[in-house]
Amino acid sequence: MKSISSISPQVREPQSWKQRQLRAIAIIAGVSLSLSNAAHQAQAHHAMGGGLPATAWEGLLSGLAHPVIGLDHLAFVVAIGLLAAGRHWGALIPAAFVGAAMVGTGLHLGSLDLPGAEIAISLSVLLLGLILIWNQQLNFALITGIAAIAGVFHGYAYGESIVGAEITPLVAYLVGFTLIQAAIALSALGVGQLLAEKAAQSLMQLRRISGYAFALVGIAFLATALA
Repeated sequence: MKSISSISPQVREPQSWKQRQLRAIAIIAGVSLSLSNAAHQAQAHHAMGGGLPATAWEGLLSGLAHPVIGLDHLAFVVAIGLLAAGRHWGALIPAAFVGAAMVGTGLHLGSLDLPGAEIAISLSVLLLGLILIWNQQLNFALITGIAAIAGVFHGYAYGESIVGAEITPLVAYLVGFTLIQAAIALSALGVGQLLAEKAAQSLMQLRRISGYAFALVGIAFLATALA
């Protein structure tokens, strides 16, 4: 018969990993609530309080802040990073989104109309939430296409904050929102990748929990857009 000391590490280790996982989920929930509160207080996703950036520094700050204080944008960027985790060349999925967002901003700056942008953004968040809940590995081309199409609409919305700005703050704004989106998406991808390597079940649980949260965000913003 095995001694208690010989089997205790096998009992404690799963508990220890589960405790770390629960702490991580608690931290994510706390950060999400804080960001939600910040988004509620923000004025239409404008980091400058609705004012147009006049300098390179203001343009950069506005670009860095817009995808964060806009909870719908933030939810999508995190979701696309989680969906990219565990894939070969997964980083290309958020890259497609970020690149398409630049195109969408260009459409807005070029005075091209993209009707129903806010509705499309809300639907994109809801869709990714449902995909995360479903927790099936979609075809790479399909999820990349979804990311790119959504990116055009998200980028179009970003353009609203910078229409009419001079070229210097405009370029800084583009750099800012591109960098922050890439950083957030790749961070989510990294967390997902780490969980996938430790225990595939942990990644599945994180995706499903996040999916419910993002789906609720999508529904809330969709209701506002349709009101």
